Amino acid sequence: MIGAVVPAHDEEALIGRALQALRVAAAHPDLQGEEVRILVVLDACRDQTGDIAHAFGAQCLAVDARNVGFARAAGAQALIEQGARWLAFTDADSVVAPCWFSRQLALRSEAVCGVVEVDDWTGFTSEERSAYEAGYFDAEDHRHIHGANLGVSVSAYQQAGGFPTLCTREDVALVERLHALGVRIAWTNTVRVLTSARQDGRAPDGFSTHLGRLRSA
Repeated sequence: MIGAVVPAHDEEALIGRALQALRVAAAHPDLQGEEVRILVVLDACRDQTGDIAHAFGAQCLAVDARNVGFARAAGAQALIEQGARWLAFTDADSVVAPCWFSRQLALRSEAVCGVVEVDDWTGFTSEERSAYEAGYFDAEDHRHIHGANLGVSVSAYQQAGGFPTLCTREDVALVERLHALGVRIAWTNTVRVLTSARQDGRAPDGFSTHLGRLRSA
């Protein structure tokens, strides 16, 4: 079984499209019918995120941490206890490609770091967009780490001790630990996710903060 973890804090505006994309990816023929379970970790949600997640057939786990590392770890542990062999992580404001799960597995690595692509640059100048794209290496053997596009075998995840309970850069900390352990990591741009360019991000010093720096440069 493949497990997908989506941490969410008041994401009713965007979670629907994220879950629809995950459902499409879970039905990819290359998975040969292997079950995919999608789990939304509702972290201090006060809106309708949970209702929407249930409507899309996702499992929900409620926590009250306001900490993305804690939320990812809690979701991962729940899916491991259900028998997952592979864990895939994305975000509630992101849309995975239809081959997202199948491509991760096809790479035959112990972990996969994919790339993200901004879905809508409305509100940014062409200069700001160009500055971002000039600094982003969208190619094979990149070294970007995104919690919105990360996969790992359960055995490697457990060997690394899982996600630390950090409110930001929890994804970087996990991948650095995997690398230190000699885990085989695929750094690929064939595993792709569209993500939003919103400025009201949920994690401090996350992707939205990075985009915000373009505006103050």
